[in-house]
Amino acid sequence: MSRIANMPITVPSGVTVEVGEGVISAKGPQGALSRKLNSLISVASEGTELRVSATDESREANAMSGTFRALIANMVEGVGKGFEKRLSLVGVGYRAQAQGTNLNLALGFSHPVVHAMPDGVQVSTPTQTEIVIKGADKQRVGQVAAEVRAYRPPEPYKGKGIRYVGEVVVRKETKKK
Repeated sequence: MSRIANMPITVPSGVTVEVGEGVISAKGPQGALSRKLNSLISVASEGTELRVSATDESREANAMSGTFRALIANMVEGVGKGFEKRLSLVGVGYRAQAQGTNLNLALGFSHPVVHAMPDGVQVSTPTQTEIVIKGADKQRVGQVAAEVRAYRPPEPYKGKGIRYVGEVVVRKETKKK
């Protein structure tokens, strides 16, 4: 069996998890999430712990048990504490401004870039060069951050662009004559 699936998932106080027929749902202070379960795994609730196990001994069931254990743990953590990604803008004139559910970006193009946030994802801009993306769904927060970064990824010569906070951009040396 998967070593990851062997670890139990502890459910913190304030979060409720319901295991139904083929669906697991979690509710907490940050929102509610639900996910359809694979038929190769089963989830058992034991007090404040959840245990994921494979229904048979196949290789695919073993892999799915570890995958779904990680997905369910991310659901529980997301509705409890939430997830956030921080981006920073590096470059002269690069600015970001959050307006409701939209993120307005000035990235050196001839036009402003407007990115609409999906449901369950909030955006804020503490400064003009900093973007904070928050939400309960880890996959959705990461996807939105990747989409925003894709508008102007960091380039290797001057390092200008949108980068994750803490990301190291390997700089290249310029051409010599």
